[in-house]
Amino acid sequence: MSPIADEWVEKAEGDFSVAVSLFRLRKKPTYDAVCFHSQQCAEKYMKGILQELDVRFGKTHNLRELLDLLIPYRPLWEAYREKLRILSTHAVDFRYPGMSADKATANAALDLCKIIRKAARAELGM
Repeated sequence: MSPIADEWVEKAEGDFSVAVSLFRLRKKPTYDAVCFHSQQCAEKYMKGILQELDVRFGKTHNLRELLDLLIPYRPLWEAYREKLRILSTHAVDFRYPGMSADKATANAALDLCKIIRKAARAELGM
């Protein structure tokens, strides 16, 4: 794996670790942050894959945009479109006043993150 792709993976794993840790908190769990870090993990793994494929991508948190760049090279990833649509909303929705995630939403976000993480790690030969 290229050094830059490796950095994306390292950052993705950091977000995954934070999401899992925050979800497990018994006192004052931060479900908004679980959702955000779940989205960030998926985003960074996808950027790592695109980096390995030498596909340019801009600064975006929209996972569907990243998917559109990935599909010409990995068409089977189309199966993740709906999961990525849901996760994309977590990049912003719960970061500002007006919306808050509950335990069920955070659990669903973490589950989606795990699915994308597993697929991305397989794609990267991990």
